[in-house]
Amino acid sequence: MLIYCQYAWLPEGVVPDVVLETRDGRLTRVSRPQDHVDLARSVRDMPDKGVSHPQFMQDQRTSGGQRGSGVVYRAGVTMAGFANAHSHAFHRALRGRTHGDRGSFWTWREQMYRVAAALDPDSYYRLARGVYGEMALAGITSVGEFHYLHHAPGGVPYANPNAMGEALVAAAKDAGLRITLLDTLYLTASVDGKPLEGPQLRFGDGDALRWAERVDLVADQPHLLTGAAIHSVRAVPPAQMSTVAAWAAGRPLHAHVSEQRAENEACLAEHGRTPTEVLADFGAVHEMFTAVHATHLTHNDMALLSASYACFCPTTERDLGDGIGPARALADAGTRLTLGSDSHAVIDFFEESRALELHERLATEQRGHFTAAELRAAATAAGHASLGWHDAGRIEVGARADLVTVALDSPRTAGIDPEGMLFAASPADITHVLADGREVVRDGRHTGIDVARELQEAITCLF
Repeated sequence: MLIYCQYAWLPEGVVPDVVLETRDGRLTRVSRPQDHVDLARSVRDMPDKGVSHPQFMQDQRTSGGQRGSGVVYRAGVTMAGFANAHSHAFHRALRGRTHGDRGSFWTWREQMYRVAAALDPDSYYRLARGVYGEMALAGITSVGEFHYLHHAPGGVPYANPNAMGEALVAAAKDAGLRITLLDTLYLTASVDGKPLEGPQLRFGDGDALRWAERVDLVADQPHLLTGAAIHSVRAVPPAQMSTVAAWAAGRPLHAHVSEQRAENEACLAEHGRTPTEVLADFGAVHEMFTAVHATHLTHNDMALLSASYACFCPTTERDLGDGIGPARALADAGTRLTLGSDSHAVIDFFEESRALELHERLATEQRGHFTAAELRAAATAAGHASLGWHDAGRIEVGARADLVTVALDSPRTAGIDPEGMLFAASPADITHVLADGREVVRDGRHTGIDVARELQEAITCLF
């Protein structure tokens, strides 16, 4: 596939008149304007930029391109696909339903357990297929699914003990996304070890060894990597953490960390250590570790996370009222920042990206904490790498052909500086998405799923 981009967001910034070639899911050519001056002038002057162009055809023949190939024109800015580094797919069913009683945490929690109790592998597949379809429409090409809804009601394993995880994997494939299944250990209901009860029983494997035996049955696929997660210090006793850390050696390992002040207080009371310190003590904190939320950290916590990742989920963190994390301080310490939509209060990576900056402005009453390039990296290359997809998130030769085109002629984007796109656009402005070279969104619509209908039907069945 040959794509002529009005603008492309390359490592050096937004560049006009860029030609991209994709083959076998990879970018095989990234030509800047100086490489094809005559072609750039000719395509700009064409009345219909969607047709094959004779001069480009000649250029392809003389440069070894396939005879008969044409050029597809993409108006707007084409950038690398987003990576959603933290997702709970089933939480999408809660959107717009948890704001009674002024939207307290308990309103949200009761609804979450109600949904968790209702799902089975078939209904989870239908829901996740719609959720991942919505992600594709939002320009997401990789998702990290923090998966802890494992078993049947009462905690009884299904005949296939990974049936719920396989439903997620199948849903991601249908939606055209890569998935890192962050299979999650969840054993207790509180930091002091209270047992699971009610819907929580579906989350538990009994102990880390049985968790590892189950996860060992999951094999990687072209669109699937299997990683691990420690749900939190309140859900995993420290003695169980080292088993997960050892299993995940060389693979992504994620954990919820210091999401709320109460978590820190309970952890200090029980262990005399912060959540980050406990995770570090048991071998979980390393270069492929991601601290999710990382909202209420000490200076020592930030030093411990300096070689790791931190995943901020701004729209969920403000939806739940959890607070604003120290994003700039972590980045200055060396931590690589990523982004997630978590509970899917919205799925909008323009919003997650700019919120990283805007929340810092609210917390400090100052502007200018992150450059556009830093925000883009958090939403793309760093996020993919934190999920184990190290060859994604950049427009360069050899990278995965994950390409998202954003219109510059909508009411939101008309007249903007293209480099300010992250501060202006929304998913409604995305016209085309390629994931691994496959077109999954065309003219603003998913090529394989009626996403709104899929979500409507899947969620209605749960309430």
